[in-house]
Amino acid sequence: MTLQYGVVLEDGEDGWIVARVPALPGVVTQGKTAAEALANAREAIELTIEDMRARGETIPPPDVAAEMVEITA
Repeated sequence: MTLQYGVVLEDGEDGWIVARVPALPGVVTQGKTAAEALANAREAIELTIEDMRARGETIPPPDVAAEMVEITA
């Protein structure tokens, strides 16, 4: 089964990129680059889902649609 979860990338401290997964509260990781942060997020998502299944918890549904809205601030 393939699940897709949105990952939000944000600038962190000391130049690191923070990756968080809104559909899975508590899944937050980071990387030196966006690619590294996304790879770490993928691993964190996989481990979280695996752990939730082992505990018999309900897996949150994957993100159906994630749209970005750009504004000028």
